[in-house]
Amino acid sequence: MHGLVRRPLVIWLLAALAVPVLLTAVLIPARAGTTEDDLRDRTVEALKARGIETASVDFDGRDAKIVVPDSVDPAAVQEIATGVEGVRSVRIEGGSTPTPTPTATSTEPAEESGVPAFEVGRTDQAIRVQAPVQSQAVKDAISAAVEQLLGPDREYDDRTTIDPANGIADAATLSALLRALAIGTGDASVRYDGDTVTLSGQVPDQATKATIGRAAAKAVPGAVLADQLQLPTPTKSAVSEPCRTFQSRLAEFSRQYKINFLSGTSIVNDASKPSVVRAAAVLKSCTTARVEVAGHTDDLGSPATSLPLSERRAAAVKAELVRLGVNPDRILANGYGQAFPIASNATGAGRIANRRAELRVVQGN
Repeated sequence: MHGLVRRPLVIWLLAALAVPVLLTAVLIPARAGTTEDDLRDRTVEALKARGIETASVDFDGRDAKIVVPDSVDPAAVQEIATGVEGVRSVRIEGGSTPTPTPTATSTEPAEESGVPAFEVGRTDQAIRVQAPVQSQAVKDAISAAVEQLLGPDREYDDRTTIDPANGIADAATLSALLRALAIGTGDASVRYDGDTVTLSGQVPDQATKATIGRAAAKAVPGAVLADQLQLPTPTKSAVSEPCRTFQSRLAEFSRQYKINFLSGTSIVNDASKPSVVRAAAVLKSCTTARVEVAGHTDDLGSPATSLPLSERRAAAVKAELVRLGVNPDRILANGYGQAFPIASNATGAGRIANRRAELRVVQGN
């Protein structure tokens, strides 16, 4: 009898342990798939925006594989895909036959590019070029291009060497890269090792990141691009304590202090004049917040006369707040007539309560 009790208990325990394992196995691939789907969708949209709609786009993590028909320029596709934020590397295949583009793990140099290994980089102190060039003329042309970009705070770190057989034949190969890298501060570089063009370091914005990617694709056509450039982390502007608590303090003011008017006029009654002064102090404690002054009436007049009266009441309170030092651009004045009573108009006290102005925060501050 004891055995009959224990066996179901063991089965239930095993089932309870298996559920988290199954959920983990299901959810983890789902997250990975979501990232790849997002990169695929944004890459396809970028290609469509340039008139390329027949590309097959697949992602393994952040690494793209794109198959294009013979009629499409692989270099153009690679340039576009590299500029998509989040894409780490791009491999292009043309139709059924791969273009002469090495994979990220290839050990053979990209012979058809005709470009030797090089590195172009910048720091806050220098612009660095490390590359073989075919002649002194090319070396001088690169130096001239760098001199135009240095500015007062950088110097040229010239590591070029002359190699007539294997050097870079034209300074234009690196000129676009130099111009793109000169933008921004901190360390950044573009390094080509004969296989992969690696972009690394800091860039100020997405536009500069895309420009460097396009320049790298143009400098070494057909090479794999590994984009490791980093954008600055967005920083939230600091909010002062008075502004952080402004909405709650204004609400508390409205509960404690009333702004009421003499019957049939836009004149604040004597009991309410100190409330307007206190309201100005609250508004001046946070100079960025915007508010609405809402004017209201009792129902002694007709709706046709109540609405303009309520507007004059709102305008009168705004004018007094401005006189007390509040920026007029921060205040909206609107009238609502007798549409929103807060007390019964059947009593004198109720009608006084309804002849009022209210202050509230404008959404979007």
